[in-house]
Amino acid sequence: MRVALMVTCINDAMFPAAGQAVVTLLRRLGVDVEFPAAQTCCAQPMVNTGYLDEAVPVVRNFVSAFEGYDYVVTPSGSCAGSARHQHGLVARRSGDAGLAAAVAEVSPRVLELTEFLVDVLEVTDVGASFPHTVTYHPTCHSLRMLGVGDRPLALLRAVRGIRLVDLPDAQSCCGFGGTFAVKNSDTSVAMGADKARHVVDSGAEVLVAGDSSCLMHIGGMLSRQRAGVRVMHLAEVLAS
Repeated sequence: MRVALMVTCINDAMFPAAGQAVVTLLRRLGVDVEFPAAQTCCAQPMVNTGYLDEAVPVVRNFVSAFEGYDYVVTPSGSCAGSARHQHGLVARRSGDAGLAAAVAEVSPRVLELTEFLVDVLEVTDVGASFPHTVTYHPTCHSLRMLGVGDRPLALLRAVRGIRLVDLPDAQSCCGFGGTFAVKNSDTSVAMGADKARHVVDSGAEVLVAGDSSCLMHIGGMLSRQRAGVRVMHLAEVLAS
């Protein structure tokens, strides 16, 4: 089984520990994960902002970088959702039949980390230990676009020493939304403030999620409030 890590732009540039945790975790589980150096952006920012034509070369590079792998694993529901749902739209719009065929071959093999762990490796207990009080934020794309369901919670419940507490109004968006946070900053901040308040109300020491972008947004709110709650990517907890 050939497995590639799609680390995502935000992890590569700002949160490398999340990508490193995926490698640590998968190797612990016996998966020899590879990192294709040609990978760049998944094209989501361009597509979300309406620049579908400009996204064509980015999607073309994506399928070239990840062709031949049985699975492409990413610590991001957002980027997995882009590959599985947006790449086909970009390819069809381009009129390039070859690109459309390549996308149809590669995109279904892109899995968010918890999908790969639970559905492919068929594990929930990954041998992790994390003796802290944790609450989990289900990110929008993983929840609504991918339908990861309770896979992340099943993995967290199997972590030794963890105390998992409910997050009030968990399914509400944190307000980041990529370029939404730039174009609609006031709304984004208001939504983030609500989410941060719910995190504090949960009594958790650590907020966990499967997307670093959401953690960046909520974590910034918590930091400015000096709330005393830290944020961690799910992969980091599972690799601990």
